Amino acid sequence: MRRFRQDETVDFLIVGSGAAGGVMAQELAQAGFTVLVLEQGPRLEAADFEHDEYKYFWQSSLNNRSDLQPTMFRAGPDEDFRRQQAVVYHRLVGGGSVMFTSNYWRFKPIDFNEASAMGTVPGTGLVDWPITYEELEPYYTKAEWDLGVSGTPGPFDPPRSRGYPTPPLPVKSGGVVFERGARALGLNPQPAPMAIISQAYKGRPGCLHCGYCSGFGCEHRAKSSTLFTTIPVAEATGRCEIRTGAYVRKVEIDRAGRTTGAVYFDQDKVERFQAARAVVLCANGAETPRLLLMSKSNQFADGLANSSGLVGKYLQFNGNASTSGVFEREMNNWKSVMVTRMIWDYYDTDPRRGFYGGGGIDSRFWGFPLFFATGGLPPGSPTWGHEFKRLLRHNYPRSMNADVHTTSLPVESNRIDLDPEGVDDWGLPMMRVTYKDHDDDLAIMKFLVDKAVEIMDAAGAVETWKPESLQQFVGYHLLGTCRMGNDATSSIVDKYHRTHDVRNLFICDGSSLVTGGRGQPTCTIQALAYRASEHIARFARRSEI
Repeated sequence: MRRFRQDETVDFLIVGSGAAGGVMAQELAQAGFTVLVLEQGPRLEAADFEHDEYKYFWQSSLNNRSDLQPTMFRAGPDEDFRRQQAVVYHRLVGGGSVMFTSNYWRFKPIDFNEASAMGTVPGTGLVDWPITYEELEPYYTKAEWDLGVSGTPGPFDPPRSRGYPTPPLPVKSGGVVFERGARALGLNPQPAPMAIISQAYKGRPGCLHCGYCSGFGCEHRAKSSTLFTTIPVAEATGRCEIRTGAYVRKVEIDRAGRTTGAVYFDQDKVERFQAARAVVLCANGAETPRLLLMSKSNQFADGLANSSGLVGKYLQFNGNASTSGVFEREMNNWKSVMVTRMIWDYYDTDPRRGFYGGGGIDSRFWGFPLFFATGGLPPGSPTWGHEFKRLLRHNYPRSMNADVHTTSLPVESNRIDLDPEGVDDWGLPMMRVTYKDHDDDLAIMKFLVDKAVEIMDAAGAVETWKPESLQQFVGYHLLGTCRMGNDATSSIVDKYHRTHDVRNLFICDGSSLVTGGRGQPTCTIQALAYRASEHIARFARRSEI
């Protein structure tokens, strides 16, 4: 593996090694450029991952930790901020691609031009993308085949030039029950596309069906994270270094307004500088705008690349809610991957509903034992004693969830900015998050939650329940805060992910999405990374950076 000297200038400095950063590292290194990736977390090998709920979820061993990286939150611009963990992302080589559920939905053509097709939505900044689905389709295909995705096209799939590289994962018991209920209602369930390989692919073995996917790394390497796919390929070129324990605090620029590299803290909290001919930010939709705002200077008093004043604005979480049901017979739904069946019948906006938005519903089970014991029983259940234990024994093997995943409208007041007083463990300004779901976001979530309960009822559930509140107070999908566009006054990056203000600064992660799709953005983030890296490499070869 390549190790660059501290005083060596690399061609590309990438901040973040996750879904986008790992792809960018591979593509630029294979194109012949020297690449250094700064990752704030550690590097783990397959054997390092554990089935330890308490360590991963309660102690946040691989997440941003609220004691070290605290955040402030308010639900809308009229409220006061309070200290609360408002965003969750993963701190390790491979980032969220290591720990995510692995749903791998493509966006559809309508996701790219919905503002033109449906009209504006009051109170939002809904606009069209500067690219189309047709332009991105070859890169969707490249992502699926390069990384390894299992699935088969369903009745509502967008047009595709090629099928999936591995067959669908076997349907598990909850998927069978979900499919039965959906078909009884005239719906069209289909195998869920998953970034988990169902059989051996490119030297990695197929899924072992251990049941520990969402929130866990895959010790079998079946999950198609950048840790086990693109990053080893990048390193094998001899032109790429992954530097861990590197917490970036500022992107530096020269008097001409060009980036020269980045200042970061190493694992001992010693400040370092890494020089680069170009910088690519892939830190995620919360940390990327935070870094830009922290990188203010005389040329950029309001934050780097922020002449539009929009850095950090239009934050989107995607709508998500989980419904629950208990059935008469045991399903043991904890086995295998989280999701094997889903429906897209309600994907499109339907004006007859009276509100904007659409989405999908999938069958799953939040069946990790501690999760279930602390929140898996029906409302009003005892939380201690004999009856509590009896319900756990009875319900655990008979339970299923149907989760809804929906659109999230871009609202300007939903944003990431910097706290003027509080600092994190490195002395950097704390992140502040303002987020309140638009009324149409709440309406589509409620609509799909009711549909999910109908599916479970039709499948024979003896008891169902749904969340009391749908308003979101923490974000896992961090999107839209450095949106893409042709106009420098209303966007941060152009359609090639180059910032309008700084010629050799690029952004490619969830922050550059214009809309959030229907709740599963990783496939699109990675397709954009493949596309962006191709253009960036071409610019570099032509000396246009």
